[in-house]
Amino acid sequence: MKAALVLKERHVLSETSFVEILIWRVPEPVPGSIHDYKYRLAYVVDGECVLRYDNEAGKGDHRHCGLLEEPVTFSSPTELLEMFWRDIGDWRRP
Repeated sequence: MKAALVLKERHVLSETSFVEILIWRVPEPVPGSIHDYKYRLAYVVDGECVLRYDNEAGKGDHRHCGLLEEPVTFSSPTELLEMFWRDIGDWRRP
């Protein structure tokens, strides 16, 4: 089985910001993760990625918030998206 695209979305939030969401189902876990999903969720403001969730090989599930990188707990794509959108809401609050 090849990787299968589960979700691909792009949301324009303003003239200067957008969200890009990519989630794939993979035949076996990406090294560092224990589930069968590969993902990249990004919030970009003024051309700079200010928030990103991903599970690149070897690092496992984590997020980048500004310069901070920290692990996240993955339970499902739905839960991951909820955390991501909640973080975007927090980022956008003055």
